[in-house]
Amino acid sequence: MTLHVTNGDIVVDLLRRAGLADGALAWADVLHEGPVPGGLDDEGLRRERAGFIAGADGADAAEVLRRFEERDRALAAGSGGEYLLWFEADLYDQLQIAQIVAGLRELGVAPGRVTLVCIGEYPGIAHFGGLGQLEPGQLPGLLGAATRLTAEALDLGAAAWAALRAPDPGGLGRIAASRSPELRFLGEAFDRLAREYPSTRDGLSLTERRILAATPADGATAGTVFTRLGEREARPYLADLFAFRIMDRLATARVPLLELDPPGDAVTAATRLRPTPAGTRVLRGEADHVALNGVDRWVGGVHLRGTRPSWRFDEGTESVQPAPT
Repeated sequence: MTLHVTNGDIVVDLLRRAGLADGALAWADVLHEGPVPGGLDDEGLRRERAGFIAGADGADAAEVLRRFEERDRALAAGSGGEYLLWFEADLYDQLQIAQIVAGLRELGVAPGRVTLVCIGEYPGIAHFGGLGQLEPGQLPGLLGAATRLTAEALDLGAAAWAALRAPDPGGLGRIAASRSPELRFLGEAFDRLAREYPSTRDGLSLTERRILAATPADGATAGTVFTRLGEREARPYLADLFAFRIMDRLATARVPLLELDPPGDAVTAATRLRPTPAGTRVLRGEADHVALNGVDRWVGGVHLRGTRPSWRFDEGTESVQPAPT
């Protein structure tokens, strides 16, 4: 028996329609957002993630937890057979791959029983955004690019998962520098993850900076800004829900960097955005977002807090470094 595992329900349906898998397993967790702390057992982590996801999109936490429990049971139940993983090159998928590979390694699954299909582009699509763009008939052809994982790939995936969850981000650089013939996109993804730390240049994460840069002085809708944001990313990975949450965070800061119209409402695709004078200064590097507003968010296992967080992305070394004291 082969268990097919992929990133979400859209690809599950494509695999079914392509006749490749009657019932694939959707991983469906946005691990680059919210807490992914170490020091928790599997049940504790599921509860942490379910609580975050429920708070982010208004879902029922008990239902999200149930889905995570069923997902993990299904992964473990397949340990006597083969696994075929269908994923993409972007950050969203690469973090899921790290969690899955770490889990399979812990289950004692032999590397040769794990096959990975993972692509970063597709002929004829200029800015490939994911498997969900394809037609069912295009999926079987991807099997020609499938690779069986090695013990070294399982070890690297487990190391990446541990680095993501660690309370100290010192391990991110080693994963970002990794070059694996099987996990080809993992290093690139972890480099992108590191850039979600507040920058030494302006206190912005790379996503925050790109949102500000994509917002014209005379304003634009959040939907338009989200589209421009995706175009600026080498590999689009951020869903509109989480992008709108970041926009809202920039607009409701103590010193707002964005102005909303209508004001006071949650950001939707129709909300108009305009940079504030403070937002323009920060984008120019003339002010620091964290110094102005502080920070309270997680990157994996690291909780960034206050106006003097312990870690910054150093623009000179292009790595996460301890913040100056």
